[in-house]
Amino acid sequence: MKAIILDMYGVILKDSGEGFYSFVSRTFPKLSPADIYPIWDKADVGEIPSLEVFESLGFQGDLSRIEREYLDTVEIDEAFYDFASKIKKRFRLALLSNDSSEWSRYFREKYGLNRYFDAITVSGDVKMKKSDTRIFLLTAEKLDCTAADCIYVDDRRYNLEAAQALGMEAVLFNSRNVPYEGKTVGSFAELETMLLGTC
Repeated sequence: MKAIILDMYGVILKDSGEGFYSFVSRTFPKLSPADIYPIWDKADVGEIPSLEVFESLGFQGDLSRIEREYLDTVEIDEAFYDFASKIKKRFRLALLSNDSSEWSRYFREKYGLNRYFDAITVSGDVKMKKSDTRIFLLTAEKLDCTAADCIYVDDRRYNLEAAQALGMEAVLFNSRNVPYEGKTVGSFAELETMLLGTC
């Protein structure tokens, strides 16, 4: 294996998406996930800017302030930094994230993430998202790797299935405590042990 590809939400960031629903529900308790997430999905593929998500959901006033209030509820898993510093000595490291361009840029700048990655693919930038297999292949190409050279780490099983279909090795980062029959880790420390054991 030459490269490790990491998901953002639910892996590097502790919020796996449910936090956005909770944030919106505080203001609009009658909105269901079915009302909220399709609008978020449009930002994730670059169809609308991130502020339009809040406007479309009914928020009014200073949308930039409201957006920042949400973004600042999202915390990083601090263990990522030590993990990435060690893993980069053995593997190329990539980020593959379903996210709006604006939110991804904000988190990467806030938490100083860009310097850890040899390649970054954000769905809002490339206008396609996981589990579309093309976005996995694009990321491997950025790494100058084949799919079979890569290990993909995500907290969503359907994304892992898409990566496996291309020949990538898949690892569930089980931050949401879901059943999974494949390789599973519960922390960056466990992931580090697993990966360095493959060298």
